[in-house]
Amino acid sequence: MHYLIAFAKFWYDFVVGDDWTIAVAVVVALGITGLLVQANVPVSWFLPVVVLLFLGASLWRATRTQG
Repeated sequence: MHYLIAFAKFWYDFVVGDDWTIAVAVVVALGITGLLVQANVPVSWFLPVVVLLFLGASLWRATRTQG
């Protein structure tokens, strides 16, 4: 049982990391991308834009709280 808990903790830390909002944003963006692809909408630009926006927001929050 110890190995299973350690395995789950590793994957949680690996996927979520320091900022859970980025992990949630990526999951939501993947879901939206999947829905848009099924609707035959060209969305090759969507994921990079979401990642850049949330990365910028995360960096802004991190630098704002350190100062």
